[in-house]
Amino acid sequence: MSDPQHQDPPPPSDLDNEPPRRSRWLGVLIVAFALVVGLGMLNIGRLIIRPKPEVTAADRLVEASPQLQKGRDLVTRGGDCMRCHTVELDIVGPGFRNIAKRYAGREDAVPYLAGKIREGSVGEWGRIVMPRHPQVTQEQAELMAAWLMALGPPKDPAASPP
Repeated sequence: MSDPQHQDPPPPSDLDNEPPRRSRWLGVLIVAFALVVGLGMLNIGRLIIRPKPEVTAADRLVEASPQLQKGRDLVTRGGDCMRCHTVELDIVGPGFRNIAKRYAGREDAVPYLAGKIREGSVGEWGRIVMPRHPQVTQEQAELMAAWLMALGPPKDPAASPP
């Protein structure tokens, strides 16, 4: 007398031992998505790292002139300019490229900026104080100002590189 509730389970078949099938399209989709994201990140990185044309033009101009190199070294290595300024960004003081853009139309920009370096100023760029630098000679200040003005837009549009 066999009890129907206590019957033995049927013997296992080969289908029960196989792992469940996974869809391959999902894996292909994930790999394709990762590839597209990776290529997009590489492209964005390339665009970010590539220097702007005005930067490369200014660098070529500076490398061709020993006087501009001396001015660059005085600003970046010789004094305390980099405490308040950077080349690109406005931090405490304005960025050097912004200064060069502002004074690009002035014929007396180099001696004017050399005077600002030595004598200081207040109110040119808002309420920021540019301290005096009497330890900088007039010749050094003019070299610094000439380098700074070389960072600005070229005076002759035909002279700019394509």
